[in-house]
Amino acid sequence: MQKIRKGDEIVVTAGKDKGKRGVVLQVLEEGRRLLVEGINAARKHVKPNPQANEKGGVVLKLLPIQRSNVMLYDAASGKGSRVGIRRLEDGRLARFFKSTGELVDAS
Repeated sequence: MQKIRKGDEIVVTAGKDKGKRGVVLQVLEEGRRLLVEGINAARKHVKPNPQANEKGGVVLKLLPIQRSNVMLYDAASGKGSRVGIRRLEDGRLARFFKSTGELVDAS
């Protein structure tokens, strides 16, 4: 079970975007790297391609960020929190915030 999944809101803890929040768009390389909305964006200069009907110019491209540089955002505390995995009474695995002990997926 992965501690950070697609659709989770995260906080960046290291790097040029430290302190920014974003939503995970995609998990890459078996969970090691993440594509996060608005985080680690680079400008790429693109040539026009009339055959593919593409305009040229400067395009923002999202680059992956390492999983170790982000924390899951805890809305109750308003900060990032580490995540653990716990087995519930019914046998299912569930993620929980280590700081408060609350379940991440309250389902």
